[in-house]
Amino acid sequence: MSKKRLTIDYEEFASVEGMTAEDRMLVAKALEAQKGSYSPYSHFQVGAALLLADGTVVMGANQENAAYPSGLCAERTALFAAGANYPDVPLECLAIAGSDHGVLCESPASPCGACRQVMAEYQKKFGKPLKIILVGSKRIRKFYQVDDLLPFIFDSLTIE
Repeated sequence: MSKKRLTIDYEEFASVEGMTAEDRMLVAKALEAQKGSYSPYSHFQVGAALLLADGTVVMGANQENAAYPSGLCAERTALFAAGANYPDVPLECLAIAGSDHGVLCESPASPCGACRQVMAEYQKKFGKPLKIILVGSKRIRKFYQVDDLLPFIFDSLTIE
C-alpha cells in the first residue's frame, strides 16, 4: 500500500475585479442565464454560460419538472445545446452561478457529479482543457480543467 496525495490548482477572487474582461463577460452571462431557470420546486436558480472557441456564448438554465428527476441542470442544458448546435466548435470556458430564492449564493454553487462527467466528456472530445468558473457573491473560483473538479474521470474507452 502506498499513500497518495491529490492537489489541485485554482484561482479565487473576491469579486469580478481582477478577472480578465472575457471572464467578467462570462460571469455576467451566467448571472443573466439564471433568468431562464424554471425552478418552482427548489427555488434554486442556476445559470450557465459556455464560451466556445469562436467567441459564441451558449447559455443554459436549470429546468425542473414535477416528475423528478425529469429536469436538467443548467450546465448540461448549455453543454448539450452547444453540442447540438455547434458540434465541431471547441469549448473554452463554462461559468456557473446559483441563486437561492433570487439571491446569489455567497459560496459558489458546485456542479453535480453528472454535470462534471458531461463536462469531462466534452473536454475529452475536443482534446483540450475546459476551464470552469464558479460564481458566488463572496468568492469566485476559476479552475483550469474539469479534472480539477472530477479528478478520477470515468472513461470507459481508456484501458491501462
